[in-house]
Amino acid sequence: MDEWIIYKSLLYAFLILAGLACLAIFHITVPYGRHTRQGWGPRVSNRLGWFLIEFPALLSFVVIFWLSPYRSGLPAFLFFILWVGHYVQRSLIYPLLIRTKARKVPLSIIILSVIFGNWNGYLNSRWLFAFSGGYPRSWVTDLRFILGCGLFIGGFILNVYSDHLLRRLRKPGENGYKIPRGGLFEYVSCANYFGEIIEWFGWALATWSLPGLAFAIWTVANLAPRARSHHRWYREHFPDYPPHRKALIPFIW
Repeated sequence: MDEWIIYKSLLYAFLILAGLACLAIFHITVPYGRHTRQGWGPRVSNRLGWFLIEFPALLSFVVIFWLSPYRSGLPAFLFFILWVGHYVQRSLIYPLLIRTKARKVPLSIIILSVIFGNWNGYLNSRWLFAFSGGYPRSWVTDLRFILGCGLFIGGFILNVYSDHLLRRLRKPGENGYKIPRGGLFEYVSCANYFGEIIEWFGWALATWSLPGLAFAIWTVANLAPRARSHHRWYREHFPDYPPHRKALIPFIW
């Protein structure tokens, strides 16, 4: 079967599953982090778990990049740097900074994430460096690329900084939770999630592609329900939780 037909089928299935996943996650809180509970099979350490969750999207993207015909040129190089930069931070740096070593991630969640990461990495990399026909050098001066990269970098910085603020709440050896303070946490419960959503909508704009948009939709489908769960959890566990603070989007929701 022609790869393009397979690719389109995988892309449309990816989009459909994003909607189904969003509905499911709104009703079933994914059991890791503060929402960890029994009944989801064996578990592995936080650090190893996060590495296994995030690394497949890095590996698949890089491998397909090297196997694809349109990997030269400035736009391709910049797309490669953005994606790899994000996933190096998420898969190699972030796990080493985790302080909640005692917490564990269910192996079932890791397996699903490995499937998702490879699927997503394939869809985005194969489009950018093969099926798109290559982006012309002039694309780097296109307003969509410039604004998209700005959103991506801004969202990345917000995500990393917000994670830093969350880590700083705990002293070495502590595993409990506290009310987040500082930065965008003064307005929302999940500033790190908001940053990641901005980041991937920036990617969708910069690449101006359906696979990029599909990933942005998946990001919302995954993180919006989880942000709502986090927000409810904070309100239930902290009577003095700031009443004006929203779950994910400042002043709105």
